[in-house]
Amino acid sequence: MTVSAVSSATTATTTTSSSSSTSSSSSLTSSDFLSLLVSELQNQDPLNATSTTDFINQLTSYANFTQQQSINSNMSSLASSFSSLVTLNSVNYIGHTVEAKTDTATLSNGSATFGYSLSSAASDVSISISDSSGNVVYTGTGTANSGSNSFTWDGKDSSGNQLSDGGKYTISVTATDSAGNSVLNYTTVTGTVTGIDTSTSTPSLTVNGVSVSAANILGVTS
Repeated sequence: MTVSAVSSATTATTTTSSSSSTSSSSSLTSSDFLSLLVSELQNQDPLNATSTTDFINQLTSYANFTQQQSINSNMSSLASSFSSLVTLNSVNYIGHTVEAKTDTATLSNGSATFGYSLSSAASDVSISISDSSGNVVYTGTGTANSGSNSFTWDGKDSSGNQLSDGGKYTISVTATDSAGNSVLNYTTVTGTVTGIDTSTSTPSLTVNGVSVSAANILGVTS
C-alpha cells in the first residue's frame, strides 16, 4: 500500500512538473518530499494503514535528505570561497619573475631561455625548437647534469638567420641514459608574470606572453 500511494503521488508530481513551462529541473525538493508523505497518508487504505515503523523510516529519509542538501550548499559555498582565495593568491604573482612547468616561451630581445630537469645524469641530450606552426627551426644539444639544467636559445634558426621577436617557440628535450632510458622529468620557462586569467577553475598566469596554469608554478625567483 505504501508503494502504491507514493507511486501515485510521484506520478502526479511528475505530470505537474512536465506541464510547467517555468521548471526544467527534475530534482526532488524538500517540499516535494513532504508532499509525497502527505499524499501517502491521505491515500492509504484504512484497513491496511502505513505502519509506524515504515512512516518513521520515511521521516528519517527526509531528515537525511534535508541534511544532504545543506551539506551540498555549504560545500558549494566553500568551493566558491576557495576559488576566490586561489585567484587572490595568483594576483600576488604579477610583476614577479617565476619558474613554471611549461615548454613554450616568447622570443624577446633576440633570445629565449628554457630549463629542463633530469632525474639522473644523461649520456645524450637533444634539443629542438619549434615555431607556433610546429615547424622545427633549431636543433642542438644540451647539458646532461642530474637535476636542473638551463638552455638559452639565441633566436637563430638552423641556417643562422635571426628570427623576429614576439614569436612563441616550443622546446622539445630528449634525454636518455647509457641504457637508452629517458631521464627527462619536465621542461620549464622562467619569466615575468604580467597578468592572470580567471575564466577557468584554475587561474592561468601570463608569463612572458604565454599562458601558464598557476598550479604549474615551481617558484618565484625575484
